[in-house]
Amino acid sequence: RLSKLVTIFAALDFRGSRAEGDDLLGDAYEYLMRHFATESGKSKGQFYTPAEVSRIMAKIIGIGPGTRQDQTVYDPTCGSGSLLLKVAAEAPRGITIYGQEKDNATWALSKMNMILHGNEDADIRKGDTITSPQLIKGPDLRTFDFAVANPPFSLKSWSNGLERDFGRFEFGRPPEKNGDYAFLLHVLKSLKSTGKAAIIMPHGVLFRGNVEAAIRRQLLDRGYIKGVIGLPANLFYGTGIPACIVVLDKENAAGRIGVFMIDASKGFIKDGPKNRLRSQDIHKIVDVFNKQTEIERYSRLVPLPEIKSHANDYNLNVPRYIDSSEPEDIQDLHAHLHGGIPERDIDALSGYWNAFPQLRSQLFKANRPGYCDLATAVSDVRQTITDAPAFQKFSADVGDQTAQWFEAHHSTLASITPDTKPNNLIATLGDDLLHRFKPTPLIDEYDVYEQLMTYWHGTMHDDVFLIMHDGWLDAAKPREARILGYDKNRKPKYEDAHIQFGTGTTAKRWVMDLLPPDLVVARYFSDQMASVDALVAKADDSALAVAEYTEEHAVEDGLLWEAVDDKGKVTQKSAKARRRDADADGDDEAIEAVSTMLELLKREATAKKAAKDAQTALHMQVLRKYVDLTEADVKALVLEDKWRAAIAKRVADQLNALTAALVGRIQQLGERYVNTLGHLERELEDLGSRVAAHLADMGVR
Repeated sequence: RLSKLVTIFAALDFRGSRAEGDDLLGDAYEYLMRHFATESGKSKGQFYTPAEVSRIMAKIIGIGPGTRQDQTVYDPTCGSGSLLLKVAAEAPRGITIYGQEKDNATWALSKMNMILHGNEDADIRKGDTITSPQLIKGPDLRTFDFAVANPPFSLKSWSNGLERDFGRFEFGRPPEKNGDYAFLLHVLKSLKSTGKAAIIMPHGVLFRGNVEAAIRRQLLDRGYIKGVIGLPANLFYGTGIPACIVVLDKENAAGRIGVFMIDASKGFIKDGPKNRLRSQDIHKIVDVFNKQTEIERYSRLVPLPEIKSHANDYNLNVPRYIDSSEPEDIQDLHAHLHGGIPERDIDALSGYWNAFPQLRSQLFKANRPGYCDLATAVSDVRQTITDAPAFQKFSADVGDQTAQWFEAHHSTLASITPDTKPNNLIATLGDDLLHRFKPTPLIDEYDVYEQLMTYWHGTMHDDVFLIMHDGWLDAAKPREARILGYDKNRKPKYEDAHIQFGTGTTAKRWVMDLLPPDLVVARYFSDQMASVDALVAKADDSALAVAEYTEEHAVEDGLLWEAVDDKGKVTQKSAKARRRDADADGDDEAIEAVSTMLELLKREATAKKAAKDAQTALHMQVLRKYVDLTEADVKALVLEDKWRAAIAKRVADQLNALTAALVGRIQQLGERYVNTLGHLERELEDLGSRVAAHLADMGVR
């Protein structure tokens, strides 16, 4: 079966992908394993580590362009080898791979995975890492420069058959029914004196007591734990519980002054049954950890004395040190009683006031000490904000930043060749975008980065591949739509076409992968498109007139009721038949109604035909235009009208989201305290008076 699989892939042309350093055969194999892990759940999911987490682990332990080929990386529970491969991919000059896997079938998967990804020299051993480590040197465990691991969580049978501990448990023997620290201590013992490791662990290792607390105390006292990164729940295939990455670092352990912690539990996106880290989440975790940047409610360098204090007692639970919860929205009783918006709620929006210094005074006016009123109606808040000169300048500056960023890389993008490395290209684009937006107030540079990466993964990466493989001109040429399969009647099912002439199997279907026809129309045929839109609008109006007239008269006992066909519609055929009957009966009222309906149907048909004919003529013009496009034309359309416009819109959407958040909060505050106790009492008194008056009118005293 494996030979058949390889034969299928061998018939395909992967040369284009090789240009970006990918191996489609290996990646296709890994794709199948990932989906097998997704579908298999807990029983088989443990052999695969999500690629996003793997990349984080590699980067935070220092594997990168400076890593030498003779340096080593080790995974004692390597599963299918996916974690090792993703880590090795971060070292462009190469790295020497070692691993061990207990399960025979999974070990075979890892060997095949290594071969298919061009790492046939990887030394992957078979056996139980804890009870029978295979990578040894004399009486001791072999040591490595780097180690990564995603061991099975809380393994109860970890010590079955354990006869020799190789000095791994000098800080204490882990509990018999929980093997988390057995794997962690094995990794620690397998590191060189300057070695670094990242291990995925359940959160329990951070705070559980008894012997595990004693081990944790020893590790902290010796400075071996460099950091802890809390990850979102439901991220891994073998379990739905939240996990963390424990970072070990023997280098400079004696001088370590604290443990760097990140609470990244809130940064993810839903992806089917699992959660997944976004590009912005990966980049932010790596940047913050490697630069040791402290961010409120996200990251902290926690001093060791604080961790060792009596209050914390060597507990490493991340929420104990980082409160990532959003500030509570406190209701102000005094404001509810007497009106006014609390100034503390307005002060909480200080980021906006720092960016737009005059805006606060335009939106609010004084009420009494500690409280303000809206200076404008709640319905006018948005207009007041968007009309503010400071806001308009900020909006223009954001647009200029995006334009300047794109212009800085315009020549590089225009020079894409078969030798371009897409991974390097997007890394350069993304890092520069992050750098440019970092000093921008209000806008999170990682949110902007995510907009770029989402567009890259969804559209731009495929565009770059097409240009690399076919060149600018050929990549822009229309192609016939492919047959995706056949229905039960053996009729072909085609991919969606951008332009289609005719229907059925004889139809001509055209697909434009790089250059959608909308872009060509917008640049070269805007007047013709306006004419088509006008005809379509006229056809829609005609259809609406038919629908309204039908709704009015094609009802039971209505003048057109007998013109309704078996499908519940009034058509030209059914209306003419009703007209003949009405003529025979001499029913003048029905004759007039049917005549009006026939005229409306005729107008609708004429309008629809005119719109369709104009659309077809425009499509013909567009197809002919593709033939006339020069390479310069294609580059202008792709670079300016497609890529630049799409990214600029995405960045603008971030600004719009910020504006909506500010408007929503101010409107909420304005409406929250508008009805004071006095107002409610007066309203109650008024309602009581009206009820009394009504009762009096009815003679009730």
